[in-house]
Amino acid sequence: MLDRIAEFFVFGFVPLVVGILAVPELSAAAEKAVRGEVIYRERIALPPSAVLSVELADVSLADAPAKIIGQQKIKPAGQVPISFEIKFDPSVIRPQMTYALQARITVDGKLMFISDLRHQLDPLTDAPQTVMLKMVTPSKEPAASVFDQLWVVDYVDGVGAVTAPQATFRVSEAGKAGGSGPCNSYFATAKVEGQAIAIGEIGSTYKACAPDVMAEEKALFDALAKAASYIVDAGKLTISDKDGREILRFSAAS
Repeated sequence: MLDRIAEFFVFGFVPLVVGILAVPELSAAAEKAVRGEVIYRERIALPPSAVLSVELADVSLADAPAKIIGQQKIKPAGQVPISFEIKFDPSVIRPQMTYALQARITVDGKLMFISDLRHQLDPLTDAPQTVMLKMVTPSKEPAASVFDQLWVVDYVDGVGAVTAPQATFRVSEAGKAGGSGPCNSYFATAKVEGQAIAIGEIGSTYKACAPDVMAEEKALFDALAKAASYIVDAGKLTISDKDGREILRFSAAS
């Protein structure tokens, strides 16, 4: 009887031991971080509503928007120097690609400081980075210059450069906006105050086009709905979101 009990415990215990050994040890996810600080030369304090956004981006392609590898947003930003730490997956880094840090500070949705020079780096380095920002000079272009001009869409966030089918945009002082999308005509409301712009109640006709054209049109409508500020310069219209990121670019139609 004792032999059977001993046999039971011996053979009953072995699977338990094997089961424990089969569980892999937990390991930290592959992760790297770029650390540093953001500064600017002006001797002014940031208001409490200031927000700092720092991005690690793949800027290898000059004719395409940068691909964001990692980002950190700090709000409130505090005062310079402002420390940052961007965590990212090192497996996405490729030796032949070019990487850079880009940063901006916004206040109540308006761009106040931006990194105007490319801060190129090796993302896998452990060296701390110092990103210098430049204060944005308010545009002298009167806000009225955006009105009653037919703008041709050149770039849409999430799509890239747009050539064909051609899409357009127009906004009036009466608070109406609209144009031709890649497939459908569309209409919307618009509120423009200084360099701030808000576009809402976007609607369109119901024509069906090829899936890629419909996807491009949806990206255009989504970007218009995120509009927060604009700049008109030399016949070009640029619309940015609330974080100061460019999401739409247009050229004035001749």
